[in-house]
Amino acid sequence: MMIGGARVRLNVWQQAAVAMGSAIGALMDPRRADLIAALGETTGKPAFERVLERMKKSSEGHAILLERPRVISARVGHAWDMPANTFGAAYAKFMGSRNFSPDDRPPVRFMEIDELAYVAMRAREVHDFWHTLFNLPTDLIGESALKVIEFEQMLLPMCLLSVIGGTARFSEKQRALFFQHYFPWATRAGIRCTDLMCIYYEQHFHEDLDDVRRKWGIVPAPPQ
Repeated sequence: MMIGGARVRLNVWQQAAVAMGSAIGALMDPRRADLIAALGETTGKPAFERVLERMKKSSEGHAILLERPRVISARVGHAWDMPANTFGAAYAKFMGSRNFSPDDRPPVRFMEIDELAYVAMRAREVHDFWHTLFNLPTDLIGESALKVIEFEQMLLPMCLLSVIGGTARFSEKQRALFFQHYFPWATRAGIRCTDLMCIYYEQHFHEDLDDVRRKWGIVPAPPQ
C-alpha cells in the first residue's frame, strides 16, 4: 500500500540538505506544515523505528499496522454523526470549527521503507486527535505545547526544533504564559499519558470523551 504520493529516494548528502533547508525554513515560519513534515521524515527515521517496534508489541498498535487505517474524510466522516458527548463528536467539532479537512495532511515523501512511511503518515494524521484530546488550540502556543508532548512520546528531533522555532516567535506575554503554564503541563502530560501511537482512535469514536481521556491518562491543557 503506497502511503501518500510518490516518494523520493535521497542519498545521504541530499537528505542532509533537505533536512537543513527544512529546519531553517521551519524555524523562520513554524506554520509551514510541508517543511515540518520534510524535517520530520529526513531526521526522524530512528524515532519512527522505535515507534514501529512499540506498535508491533501493542495489541491496538499491531492492529493498526495490519489494517493501515487512514485518517481521511472517507474513513472518519461518521464522526460528524456521533452523539455530542463522544470523542468522535469532539473531534468533528474541533475540525469543523476551524474549517479543517482530514485530507489536508501532506503526503510522506522521504521515507523509503513502506512500513516506516506508514508510521510517519499515521503520526501526521492523528495529530488532530491529539489536539482534541488534550484540548489544545491551533495557535502558536497550542502547537508548541503539543510538540512538547510529541517529543516526549516519540523523541522526534523535528518536534524539538518546532518548539524552538515557535517560542522564538512568541511575544513577551506569550513566552511567559507558555513557560509558566503550558510547558510544565505538557512535560507532565506527555509522560503521564499512554503511548499515543498505539491507540486505534477510530475504534473509540463512539466512547465518551471524558472516559477515553481517563483511560488513556490524558490531562487536558490549562485554559489560556
